[in-house]
Amino acid sequence: MTAWRVLFTMLTILVTTGTCAAESPSEIRWVNATSLRLEGQGWPGETRPFRRLPDRAEGKVPDKVWELSGNCAGLAVRFVSDSSEIHVRWTLSAPFTMNHMADTGISGLDLYVRRDGGWRWMAVGRPDGVENEKLLVSGLPRERRELMLYLPLYNGLTRLEIGVPAGCLIEPAPAWPEGTKPIVFYGTSIVQGGCASRPGMAYPAILGRRLDLPSVNLGFSGNGKTEPEMADLLAELDAAVFVIDPLPNMGAVPVEERINYLLNVLRRKRPGTPVILVESYGNRGEPARSGRRPEDTSVNEEMRRAYQKAKPLWGGLLTLVEGRTLLGEDCEDTVDGVHPTDLGFHRLADALEPALRKALGR
Repeated sequence: MTAWRVLFTMLTILVTTGTCAAESPSEIRWVNATSLRLEGQGWPGETRPFRRLPDRAEGKVPDKVWELSGNCAGLAVRFVSDSSEIHVRWTLSAPFTMNHMADTGISGLDLYVRRDGGWRWMAVGRPDGVENEKLLVSGLPRERRELMLYLPLYNGLTRLEIGVPAGCLIEPAPAWPEGTKPIVFYGTSIVQGGCASRPGMAYPAILGRRLDLPSVNLGFSGNGKTEPEMADLLAELDAAVFVIDPLPNMGAVPVEERINYLLNVLRRKRPGTPVILVESYGNRGEPARSGRRPEDTSVNEEMRRAYQKAKPLWGGLLTLVEGRTLLGEDCEDTVDGVHPTDLGFHRLADALEPALRKALGR
């Protein structure tokens, strides 16, 4: 072998070492996301992969709640890969848009990476239609990393695949330590994530990352009314803490009666599990229109009565977070006076984090 051929061979080895065996789209290895670690389901194994309520809830909860449980809010795929690039392809349940929320939040995917002791945003998958295929990120160093892909907030999925070049590693992320329990969030469109610009910006997702705990998002847009049937389902979940945030949808229902029922069933079936009740922050446009504070005093007063009645029975495990503390005084943190922007979701997370840390003993 001539010296030039030896040199060429060595350069070829240097260039190809540390890269996957193939980079062209035709040589991408696609993995069904359900074979990785799918998180955010309260009833894993009891439901379809991308649905948030168990199959047996159909016909028991209101029809609209069942329909909304097909939205993937809070669901995420955790996996490990050493690939220099991450591809995704996903099929939505239906075409769907709203005039006050970005398509990336409604139907997109949102990729985070674990590094420097926490989760860092990496890329977003922008939907073009029902059928989507995207290169999320490329040019990464070839090293093993843990990734988390959040699923759409306001749409369902019939297919989700993650792709890496052939020869690259992709496998489920490690399981949570034994005994780890999720934070369970229940509520309205605000809990579901309206109107975050991307799925990782919903406040349950933000708090899950900050506290490094799995989270279950049971927000149902326009339908977080705390029906007894939903209370009974919530009580089935072995949570680290329950966050109950339904008041914006409860103006036409008996708030005190339903909150009392929920607290009674949780205390009976989940003794020792902390509960955080969250007041409504009302309409943020109210101060400019009338000079009055934005909070919805009627529903908040009913929740406070339920809280005061139940508090002596809970041994310090019941907390109430006041609506006036949740968003900024500048009223610049919503899309329409009600639904938060990403700024609003960060402010919500900031307001709730101390109560969660206290409930978790941190």
